[in-house]
Parts: sequence; C-alpha cells; structure tokens
Amino acid sequence: MDTTTQPSKARLWTSYILSAGVALFMLMGAVMSFAHARQSVEGMRTFGYPESSLVTVGILAVLSTVLYLIPRTAVLGAIVMTGYFGGAIATHVRISDPGWPVALTFGIIIWLALYLREPRLGALLPLRKS
Repeated sequence: MDTTTQPSKARLWTSYILSAGVALFMLMGAVMSFAHARQSVEGMRTFGYPESSLVTVGILAVLSTVLYLIPRTAVLGAIVMTGYFGGAIATHVRISDPGWPVALTFGIIIWLALYLREPRLGALLPLRKS
C-alpha cells in the first residue's frame, strides 16, 4: 500500500478493535491505580514499588492512551506506550515474574493497529512484498 492509498475498511476496523482493546486495558489499569485497588497495591509491593507510585503510573497510563487515541498524536502515543510497556517488561523480568509476555503482546498490538490504519507508517517498515 503506498502512502496515498487509504486502508481498506477491514484494515481500519481491525485497527480500531485492536486499539480499543489496548485503550480499555490501559484505562482500566489507570482507574485501578487511582482507586488504590487491592490488586494494584499488592502488585506494587510485589514488584518493589511504593504504593505512592500508583498515581504516577495511572497518570502515565491515561496520558499515553489519550495521545494514542488522538489521530494526530497516535504515533507519539505509540512511542510513549512502548516506553510504558518496556518498563512493565523490565519490572517483570527484574523479579523473574513470568507475566512479561503480556506487556510485550500489548506493545506489539499498539504498533500493529497503527500500522493497519496509517499508510505512512507502512512505508517506513520493511513488511511489504518484494
């Protein structure tokens, strides 16, 4: 697909569904962080972070998600979310927790969704037929 061709409806809808799934996951986590839900507090303790970090993590989750959902800032949002999920992967790996593939999967999904709907991004990635 060249940079002037609009993606098909199937690609767009697939992208929207993937993006909505990630956004809902991120926003649910942010709400749990702001509410100091038991699972969030226990998770912070398990990973060695103070409970006071919950608000910061919630704010970062909301900001990156909002950036990702706004079409003009979606690439910046994907970059920030990549950093967010990279930190999650490092946190899991640091304590030998087997949950790191979840963060990796979400990181892949955010870029896949963006790739499906943004022709200019497709021109930058070597995922085309030769």
